[in-house]
Amino acid sequence: MGGCISLDIPCDQALNQTCSCLFGDRNYIHMMEANLGALETAMQKLRESRDDLLTRVSIEEDKGLQRLAQVEGWLSRVAHIDSQVSDLLKDKPTETKRLCVFRYCSTKCISSCEYGKKVSKKLKEVNELYPQGDFKDVAGKKLAAKVLMKEIQATIGLDSMVGKAWDSIMKPERRALGIYGMGGVGKTTLLTHINNKLDKEVNGFDVVIWVVVSKDLQYKGIQDQILRRLRADKEWEGEREDEKASSIANILGRKKFVLLLDDLWNEVDLNKIGVPHPTQENKGSKIVFTTRSKEVCKRMEADDKLQIDCLSRNEAWELFRSIVGEDPLKKHPDIPALAKKICEKCYGLPLALNVIGKAMSCKENVYEWRDAIDVLSTESHEFPDMEEKILSILKFSYDGLEEEKVKSCFMYCSLFPEDYEIKKEDLIEYWISEGFINGKRDEDGSNNKGHVIIGSLVRAHLLMESETTVKMHDVLREMALWIGNEEEKQCVKSGGKLSHIPEDMNWSVWRRISLMSNQIKKISCCPNCPNLSTLFLQGNKLEGIPGEFFQFMPALVVLDLSDNLNLSELPEEICSLTSLKYLNLSSTSISSLPVGLKGLRKLISLDLEYCLFLGSIDGIGTSLPNLQVLKLYQSRVFIDARSIEELQLLEHLKILTGNVIDALILKSIQRVERLASCVQRLWIIRMSAGVLTLNTAALGRLRELEIRFSKISEIKIDWKSKEKEDLPSPCFKHLSSISIRTLEGPKELSWLLFAPNLKHLQVTRSKSLEEIINKEKGMSISNVHRPDMTVPFPKLESLTLWGLPELERIWSNPQTLPSLKNILVEKCPKLPEAAIREFQRHEQE
Repeated sequence: MGGCISLDIPCDQALNQTCSCLFGDRNYIHMMEANLGALETAMQKLRESRDDLLTRVSIEEDKGLQRLAQVEGWLSRVAHIDSQVSDLLKDKPTETKRLCVFRYCSTKCISSCEYGKKVSKKLKEVNELYPQGDFKDVAGKKLAAKVLMKEIQATIGLDSMVGKAWDSIMKPERRALGIYGMGGVGKTTLLTHINNKLDKEVNGFDVVIWVVVSKDLQYKGIQDQILRRLRADKEWEGEREDEKASSIANILGRKKFVLLLDDLWNEVDLNKIGVPHPTQENKGSKIVFTTRSKEVCKRMEADDKLQIDCLSRNEAWELFRSIVGEDPLKKHPDIPALAKKICEKCYGLPLALNVIGKAMSCKENVYEWRDAIDVLSTESHEFPDMEEKILSILKFSYDGLEEEKVKSCFMYCSLFPEDYEIKKEDLIEYWISEGFINGKRDEDGSNNKGHVIIGSLVRAHLLMESETTVKMHDVLREMALWIGNEEEKQCVKSGGKLSHIPEDMNWSVWRRISLMSNQIKKISCCPNCPNLSTLFLQGNKLEGIPGEFFQFMPALVVLDLSDNLNLSELPEEICSLTSLKYLNLSSTSISSLPVGLKGLRKLISLDLEYCLFLGSIDGIGTSLPNLQVLKLYQSRVFIDARSIEELQLLEHLKILTGNVIDALILKSIQRVERLASCVQRLWIIRMSAGVLTLNTAALGRLRELEIRFSKISEIKIDWKSKEKEDLPSPCFKHLSSISIRTLEGPKELSWLLFAPNLKHLQVTRSKSLEEIINKEKGMSISNVHRPDMTVPFPKLESLTLWGLPELERIWSNPQTLPSLKNILVEKCPKLPEAAIREFQRHEQE
């Protein structure tokens, strides 16, 4: 008979359960379909609420904030119940098929009753969870790292000083330590030892803050450095000084802190900054500072004052000999005695010993050593003051530079403020425009001669370098300013508090003027500058420039107006700068290029990066025929068909940075290999494409790639070229940095194997990613191309993986990362802890 019920349980038990299912207050079988529909609707509402919340969280996390634990907990509960509901709904077709007798009964009554009961229960849980997702605040401030570690320079004679400083800091009754001594004696090195030693201190300091103060004391700069360490948000940037002080006082008042102030020239008013005075009552916080003046130690009310003297004769000789090396000292029997005389001329100053020792390390005949003593003796006796004697000693290394143009390259670095990190590539572009070096480019767009000069200045200890920047030691900068005023005709007033251009400046005398990093809003002068070749006005608050300002600068070749956020237009009189070769307008608010730009026929470098109001470069191809460098990265200029035509008119173009939102446009760019080969930085944003193809032959000079907020199902690599045969090594040879953020579509990124020289990789907020490198695809790539491509990222130094909910694997063999220094893996719930630990272990090794 149709509609029979099959029950394999005792009759009385079956009867009771059947009656309960059919006639109880909760008829789970009869309500099953309605509850299932309601569950699906409720779950969809819950998912939408979750997605809205994630959007809010994402916006706050972009500001550097951290999602609240209660938000994370709710999202976790939603994920859990979503999985349970999905599992429950898988049985929906089977269970609804069993319903009979007008949906009041089932062919599997007990089973259906249990299923209906689960559906009802889950519906209740979803409905209860939904209102709990209504959060007023979704994120808060991140906790600052306790200590930011710094590289330590190896020194001789500082160990005892480190011990004395440490003993003072650890005494509960001591609140402030002043370390003083002349420039170049090793104060900053000692402070660096203390900073790094505090990282291992288990006595409970909450945060260690390093602040560079420098000669031109600015409270705003000190406050900003402190707030960057204490607050992850950027809201404080627009606050007044008193508001910043209040914020600092509020945060530090609740912490046991150590404040390290490097290079105080005058007393600092801690109250004005907002730093609470350390006392035994406020958790035993400490302040440690370096200064050149013992008087500053008194004014700062230091409990202990630690003087760093120049090295003793034996210590100085030990350091000097270690820098020179044993081989040069063995070249002639007279050289060791001459070396000791030169060492004595350094007055035991570590900086001078380093600089002079490095310069002498390549001198192999006795005549060079004798000449060095003559030079040092001649220069030194003219300066009775010790500081000037040191400058003259340091000048010896400068005088030892063989070419006058190399000296000019070094002197150019003194145009920047104290402690300023100068980007190597920017510095080389300045040098090219000034004519210190030729503009010849290597295959990757770089200038070899420029990097050779930087290397020689670093090896001479005249510059300090990091991976992409250089900077001057402050004592060496003083020496350069001392020389530059007369020899190079340089006027440097950078990094001060100038609100206007000084009226007493004799513009007609100077060859180079630097007014950068001040607070200049308006220009009212009309100077006559027949010799001026470089003018730095970047990093001010310029609101406009009068046209007459540019009328009498016939020799100007470098003009930097970058980082003037209120500068919205340029006067048409800019066309008067007929010699101009370098123009930097990055991070300004200009919305269009002036017609007067057509007069700049000699211009070879134009920087428009981060110009968020500039929407077009129309006419640039005909206006600036000699342009070699054009930078548009992260401006509002998106390369389209029209701009491709403009760019093709630039026959001398060597370097291009730009932005693309259309996959077909990117394909068109890659078809024009002369244009594509100029691309060094590429920003792909809001792109929607099934397949995105990147050609390693066309984009052969690509150094940096960023993909943001895009939907791309698959990224493919092509290596074929219309102009060349297939490349034996189909890779991006120069690509060193890749950032992928909010990319929807791909499940893996095995194409990254085509970037074997990658140094920095960041992948964040990409929901579909399940693995970074797929083992099978990796093997396939290696079989088709070359075996060593199976070793991923041998040069990778930093790896960030964040917000990847489906990521299960990174790649199979983390031991193939010999260069890894930093790794951050967060918000990757499916990634096994063992895999993360393996990478972190490898990082530490």
